[in-house]
Amino acid sequence: MEHYYSEKPSAKSAPQRIHVNINGHDMVFTTDVGVFSKHAVDFGTKLLLESFHFPIIKGPILDVGCGYGPIGLSLAKQAPDRAIIMIDVNERAIELAKKNRQANGVNNVSVMKSDLFENIRDKHFAAILSNPPIRAGKKVVYELFRQAYEHLEPGGEFWIVIQKKQGAPSAKKELISLFGDVDVVNKSKGYFIFRAKKHR
Repeated sequence: MEHYYSEKPSAKSAPQRIHVNINGHDMVFTTDVGVFSKHAVDFGTKLLLESFHFPIIKGPILDVGCGYGPIGLSLAKQAPDRAIIMIDVNERAIELAKKNRQANGVNNVSVMKSDLFENIRDKHFAAILSNPPIRAGKKVVYELFRQAYEHLEPGGEFWIVIQKKQGAPSAKKELISLFGDVDVVNKSKGYFIFRAKKHR
């Protein structure tokens, strides 16, 4: 069965455009079959973006599992002086994110294919954000947590959104075991926004 985290979606392409205001910025995205939340920017992603605060420390920001780009591109609009890196394993999503980067006029964004952190060499990120691929299974999601910790600068922050019914309580325990310092920054309609801070 094909999922949005498939590397090469085989479903016939049927692009569509959506318009959305994210944190005061009017943005347009081309989406398609075979990518996550193709009809609209999903509630969890919006809540994550509304809750996020840029870290005090300097450094690039990483969007893991970027899809067609709503997280990374909206952050780029808000902070044109920050370098934003967007990654996804889904090749269709990567092409859409590149197209949407151009459509939204942002030039502080790099988009690359990567299975989790496979192609990421930088380990000095100020923040890493993700709406994680829950359907890929707990093993994959927790590996994302572990690698996020390894790729953060000391003082850096890992921000995720996860639903209670999809394992938010156990995810928080896993994050605490890795980071120690984990806050519930926001919660709404069963969605939790976690911020985990790396201190060393």
